[in-house]
This record gives sequence, structure tokens and C-alpha cells, in this order.
Amino acid sequence: MIFFSRATEVNQQPRPRRRIGCLGGCLIFFAVYFISSALMGWLMGDLLSSSSVELKDKTVYRLEMKGTLVEQAQEENPFAGLMGSMPYYSSYATEGTVGLDEILSNIRLAKNDDKILGIWLDGGELSMAPASAKAIRDALLDFKQSGKWIIASAKTFGQTNYYVASVADRICVDPTGAVEWNGLSAQKMYYTRVMEKVGVEMQILKVGTFKSAVEPYFRTSMSEADKMQTQQYLAGIWDEYKSAVAASRHLTEEQLDKLADRYMGLQPTEELLAGGLADTIVYMQDMDSLLRVYAGTKDYSLMKTSKLAKVERPKSKAQEKVAVLYLEGGITDEDGDGIVGKEVVKTLKKIRKDKDVKALVLRVNSPGGSADASEQIWHAIQNIKSDSIPVVVSMGDYAASGGYYISCGADYIYAEPTTLTGSIGIFGTVPNVSKLRNKVGLDIDGVTTNKHSDLEANMIYKGMNPEEHALMQTMVERGYDLFTRRCAEGRHVEQDYIKTIGEGRVWLGTKGVEIGIVDQLGNLDDAVAKAVELAGLESYKLSYYPEKKDPYEELLKMLDNTTEEEKLVLKVREFCSKPRIMALMPEVKIQ
Repeated sequence: MIFFSRATEVNQQPRPRRRIGCLGGCLIFFAVYFISSALMGWLMGDLLSSSSVELKDKTVYRLEMKGTLVEQAQEENPFAGLMGSMPYYSSYATEGTVGLDEILSNIRLAKNDDKILGIWLDGGELSMAPASAKAIRDALLDFKQSGKWIIASAKTFGQTNYYVASVADRICVDPTGAVEWNGLSAQKMYYTRVMEKVGVEMQILKVGTFKSAVEPYFRTSMSEADKMQTQQYLAGIWDEYKSAVAASRHLTEEQLDKLADRYMGLQPTEELLAGGLADTIVYMQDMDSLLRVYAGTKDYSLMKTSKLAKVERPKSKAQEKVAVLYLEGGITDEDGDGIVGKEVVKTLKKIRKDKDVKALVLRVNSPGGSADASEQIWHAIQNIKSDSIPVVVSMGDYAASGGYYISCGADYIYAEPTTLTGSIGIFGTVPNVSKLRNKVGLDIDGVTTNKHSDLEANMIYKGMNPEEHALMQTMVERGYDLFTRRCAEGRHVEQDYIKTIGEGRVWLGTKGVEIGIVDQLGNLDDAVAKAVELAGLESYKLSYYPEKKDPYEELLKMLDNTTEEEKLVLKVREFCSKPRIMALMPEVKIQ
């Protein structure tokens, strides 16, 4: 559609020149200081980060359980220290992100290097989803096969953090602390009444009874279908938590359910000992004394995740490569922070051109997004397969809807038991702002050359008529047919079968294996091993994509002062901006 606009000329008087006063001089000085300090920090950080770290004898790996877990660690931000000195931004210097890849690599190193005595899980506030938590927990269990020790301590353990910490030989809680062992709940926000207040109605087109990602824009509560699927996968995650903690803490699942019913997060710390959830009550500032006992010396040294990651690992001299491509976040067409379609396609083309790449592993952690971008990525992956390069998928926390779309064409698919996958469905949204237009007194008129030349404008400014609705619904159904066809081709089953397990329904990884949309339960290491097997490689080296983010991008994130209320408005505005076709799973907050 083409719109013409005419700029309005405004008469402006020439502004008088003003001298730069004291305030202006201070601002210039601060700007110069900020930029020069940041540049110096960047240069020094780049020099320091390029050098490896020497591992000392009697080292304890201090795995700090705080911040936000992401799939792939980024370079340390050289601006963090400078931002930390500014009162408003001080929190950005410490909260940051932690890479799952670095944590798992460090745990493997800690298991095999005699210089590392044990692991201290310090804290209980790392923001992570169940599947990633299981990956860390499994790595810690494997670490314990070495005979080395693990201690966990926190003022307060979040529930998922406690699930991880339960593998420890000793769990320590502060006298004023808690263990949030309360059971799981899933909460969703519904924006329908918000939009009604401003005069916006969301016109919905969808395929799939369980395709509930769009429900927040035309309902005020969960549909029965969404309640059923959410209850089922929530119960599956809770069963995993209970069975794992029961085995590690020598409790029964019945005992753990009774403890959860008491809402242990609000019980006195003594009850944590009595209930078997903790072993020791100790002030966090006194943990050094306990660490000395476990280390067998007062001369131990601590090494945190980012520093231990710089300890040099043995490097393969093999020429042949297994490419590992991280695909994390929402799927967008041309912009965004997650999986940007055009950028991923560009990366896949680069991988395809590298003749040393003999296999490709996709690490997918995505709830989906743009249907078109998902199709473009799917096609680029098929091009790689056409060169007889095996493709294996490792699913993270999510590989649902568009996340499953880009996975379904792989030769083999792994998922964690608590991965949320499936959600094979599609929907379209078209905002109707006619009531808002009437409220503010906005009139629209125009001319056309053909019957539906103004279809998009009509749908948005007047609301869809039955014929327009039928046209849009047909387009969405074509999208669903293509999606299910891609899944059927990839999984080597009939399309009708995919439609019976599709309908937008979300499945746990365990159920995904049963119904055939996942081949096997496993992690990223399992996926790499399968890729090596399928490629018939005797020796190989890993090559990781995409490149790590520019520090300046991270600086811009630090300067983003958007409040939660503003983010809510932006989310509604995003959905109301234009018609769009989405392959997206329901957004749900699990607590």
C-alpha cells in the first residue's frame, strides 16, 4: 500500500545565539569524560579479555547464581564499571547476564582438573527456565562423579534455583532467609479491557483450538483449552522438580508436596532444617569458615564464572568443523533482539559456504514469532541439508510454534524433559481503531482504483467486513497448511497426523518424544555427538555462531530506562501497529 503525505511548512524565527554557560560546560566535560573513559575501558577490556587466565592450585569454582541466564555468554561489558559509578545505573553493573554455555563448560573443567577442589553455588536468584536449570543440574550431578564436593548457600533460594542447588552436599540458608518451595503457578496478562478503554478492538484470525498466544487480546481469562494444556505441562515440570529433589535430599515426593502446601517461603528457617530442605543455618558473611573446612585449607582461592571461562582449554587441531548456531529469543523479520530472520539467513549462508563445515547443530530456544521469518530460516536450513550436511537440533527452554517451525526440518531433534515445544499453529491480528478514531474525532476519506485497494486501511480504521474477514482467514489457513506440511515432511509422517497433534497445543519434551515431534531426550552435548555420528567424523572442532554482541549495543540497553508500565503499553502498541501473521506460543510466567 502506498500513502502520500504533505509536509506542513512552519514559519520559524531565527534563534538568538547563546553563550555556553557553566552548565553547558559541565555537560560537555561530562560527555567527554564518559566517552573517553568508556573507550579506554573498552580497549583495556579487549586487551585483557584476549589473554587466558592461569588456574591456581586449591581453587574453588564460585558459581554465582544471580542475574539472567542466556544461552550464549557475551563479552564482558567494558562500560559496566563506569555505569556502576552512576547512581541511577549502578544496578546494571552487577545484574547482567550469565551464559549457560560458560557454566556448563566450567563445570566440565572443574570435574577434570585436579586444581579445582569443589564448587560453591553462591546465591539463589538466577533467572532461568526449567529446561536450562535441568542442564545445569545434570552437569553438577556428573561433576559429583569425580568425588569432589558442592556447597550451596543463599539468603533466599528461588524455587528453580533450589531445584538446582538440591544436588549439593550441603545447603546453607541465612538465618533471615528462605527456601521458596511452594509449588508452581502460571500467570498470564490479558489486555482486552486495556484496549477497550482506549477504543481498540483486536480482530483475530487463527487456526488451532489451543493457539492461545492471541487470547490476551480478545479474552479476559484463560480458555478451557489453554487451562488444560497449561495445567498439564505445569504438572509435568513440578513432577520433575519433585522427583529430582526427592532423590537428592532423601525425601519422598509426598513429603515435598506437603512442604509446598505449607508455603515454605514464609516459614521460619528452623522449619527448613526440620523439613529436610536445608542442612545449615549460617550468615552468608561467614561462609568462608565453612569453605575452609571443605577445601581443607584456609589458602584456597575463588574463581567466578567469567574468569574461569578464560582458562585455556585443549584445542582441536582438526580441520573439519561442526558448526553450532545459537537461535535464542523471539523470531522477527528485520529487527529486534532475538532471532532476526534476515540475519540468521545471512549466517546460515556463511556456514554453507565454509567447506570445512561437515555438520550443523542448531541450539533453539525460542517461543516463535514471525511466520514468514520462520519460513525463510527453514528454507536456509534445507539448503544446507541439500549439500549432504546433517542438521541436528538441541532444544532449550522453548522450541515452540515458530521455534518448532525452524526445528522440524532437522535430521534429528533433542529436547530436555521440561522443554516447551510444539504449539504448531498460526494466528493473525488486525487492530480495529474505529472507536478510538471516533473518540478523538479523526475522519478518514479517500479514493481507490479497485474493489479492495483500501483493504488494509478499511480493516484498521473501520473494522473488517465479512468478505475481508474471509480473505484474511483464508490466508491464515494457508499459513497453517504450510506449517503442518513442513512438520510432516521433516518428521516423515502424514500431514493429517501433524494436524491432530497440532492445533497450537504446547507439549513438554517428554511428551514430544511420545508423539514423535522430538526424537530423543538430551542436551547440547548429545546433539553435537549425534551430528558427529551422522557426518561420520573421526576428528572435528566446534565453530560457534553468531558472533558475540558489540559492547556498544549493551551500552544502549543500559541506557534504556523503560519502566514496566511503559513496556506494557509498548507490548499493546506492538500488537496494534499493523496486521501480521504469527507462529507464537502463549506467553506465560511460571513461578
